[in-house]
Amino acid sequence: MASNKVQKHGYEFGGPIGASLITFGLPIGCYAFAFLCNDISGCPVPSLLHPSKLTLDKLKRETGWPGFTGLLNTETVIATLGYYLFSLALYALLPGQEVQGTELRSGGRLKYKFNAFYSALFTLVVAFAGTVAQGPDFPLWTFIDRNYIPLLTSNILISYALATYVYVASFDVKSGNAEKRELAAGGFSGNVIYDWFIGRELNPRVNIPGCGEVDIKTFMELRPGMLGWILLNLAYCAKQYGTYGTLTDSILLVAFSQTIYVLDALYMESAILTTIDITTDGFGFMLAFGDLAWLPFTYSLQARYLSVHPVQLGITGVAGILAVQAAGYYVFRASNSQKNMFRTNPDDPRVKHLKYIQTSAGSRLLTTGWWGQARHINYLGDWLMSWAYCLPTGVAGYIIRRSIITGQKTVTQGEARGWGIPITYFFMLYFAVLLIHRERRDEEKCKKKYGKDWEEYCRIVKWRILPGVY
Repeated sequence: MASNKVQKHGYEFGGPIGASLITFGLPIGCYAFAFLCNDISGCPVPSLLHPSKLTLDKLKRETGWPGFTGLLNTETVIATLGYYLFSLALYALLPGQEVQGTELRSGGRLKYKFNAFYSALFTLVVAFAGTVAQGPDFPLWTFIDRNYIPLLTSNILISYALATYVYVASFDVKSGNAEKRELAAGGFSGNVIYDWFIGRELNPRVNIPGCGEVDIKTFMELRPGMLGWILLNLAYCAKQYGTYGTLTDSILLVAFSQTIYVLDALYMESAILTTIDITTDGFGFMLAFGDLAWLPFTYSLQARYLSVHPVQLGITGVAGILAVQAAGYYVFRASNSQKNMFRTNPDDPRVKHLKYIQTSAGSRLLTTGWWGQARHINYLGDWLMSWAYCLPTGVAGYIIRRSIITGQKTVTQGEARGWGIPITYFFMLYFAVLLIHRERRDEEKCKKKYGKDWEEYCRIVKWRILPGVY
């Protein structure tokens, strides 16, 4: 049996100070995006275009600041908890594929039930039926639009609560392998704030009556937040249609491409078991907040923007963006599928011909095929797709004016043209930083794990993400 002991290693994300800043800074960032790009005054709010005239009272009016008590309401808390319970019910009731995870450090493998794809299809079919019957006034869409800020707050609070629960529960992990519970290698530094943030336990699980044993990490990675991202996008499509009586090609392109991305991830759900999130990272605030709040509410910024300021791309614009999307998706899916296929069945005819380095740790590092081009070639595909999500917003920025006489709202770009780019293109920039940071973390772990074998691998496969450049 493998040993359950593991050596502690250094801090990541700037240690306790960095963890503290991220823990309180990212929620503020989510609120900033929500308030500073809105359907009340503009994107960004007009006061930011004239800093010398900026006052707190004016900023509150332009952002529609509801006061701290308006950040949450009972109706939204109940609805959000109901959404999580609904997701759990689908997990328990729908048929699913049972898969064994990678081998644990202490020996043995955990079993996983995967049916997120069927759960998403069921949910989307229900939403589609409701939309056919009631159009853009389907209560799900109007509820999301009306309670966007309280929904964000609810999910932030759930991520804090969940991180605290798994942190406390992690102290029940016992030595040995009877329950197949382990502490994450980087999750027990002894600093409370850092360990709570990074996650102490590798695979926290909970027994829920009627659902059985639920793996918290995999459940949160691919269910509430990922599907929530799509539901938010669809709510913005309904809002645009309800306001303008049409759906522009830009918002359709964003919603369609991101829906395909999510459904593809859910369909290939078992592939998550070989990712660094599952095999290495503990489950703490970092993943809880990222899965439940950051992902759905920041990844849907483009659709939210387009629901207020419609953009028509035309055939040429749509074709160009689709080409970027297709290229990114091909690199992402083909490379990940090749890696997963090689790991699970190296004798498969589709990967049997690939060359590799046999490491002393027992793993095989591919040196030809996709992974012979760059050590993290899949990240390139992911980043290319992020371009396709942002480009439909064009040269972003708008100002909203209301007629003093009729009260009619007019949306124009005016002097705000271009000033909305930091918001609508934030996903692309953030994703580049995220992927490079993740690549650096992965490289460091591989150096420690494979030693001289990794040095040899880097000598053969020289590029990190973008062949010939980086």
